[in-house]
Amino acid sequence: MGHPAQREEASPEIRRRVEDSFGRQGLMSHLGARLSHIGPGRVHIELPARPEVTQQHGYVHAGATSAIADSAGGYAALTLLPEDSEVLTVEYKINLLAPASGDHLEAIGTVLKPGRTLTVCLLEVFGVSDDGGRKLVANGQQTLIRVNRPAE
Repeated sequence: MGHPAQREEASPEIRRRVEDSFGRQGLMSHLGARLSHIGPGRVHIELPARPEVTQQHGYVHAGATSAIADSAGGYAALTLLPEDSEVLTVEYKINLLAPASGDHLEAIGTVLKPGRTLTVCLLEVFGVSDDGGRKLVANGQQTLIRVNRPAE
């Protein structure tokens, strides 16, 4: 399972902030994605494999794979920023290492380098089978910029 710190939970305030923001993301809702872990600098998003997110061969589409990776990294960065902050993706690069198959995908965003303005994240996406099998299907790197939250 990896290092114990990787399962550390974020504070209730940060969890609520991430959950509220995630709930406003139309694309994540449309895809059927859900948050499965929120830790300091690390967020997991799960996407059930269903026909609506596949490409023509039955694998999960690269667009859906990339979208959950991008969101996982963005929320990982957000966990480390002040309350008045939001993040926007500046760029990301993703390698599709294997066909995205399994019962669900799990995207993990991990902050590699936090910063006042720019944050760099590692993106990983695993194909996960109900029998416990896990295979790395995509990985990448992302740069995010901190912006001030608009006044409500």
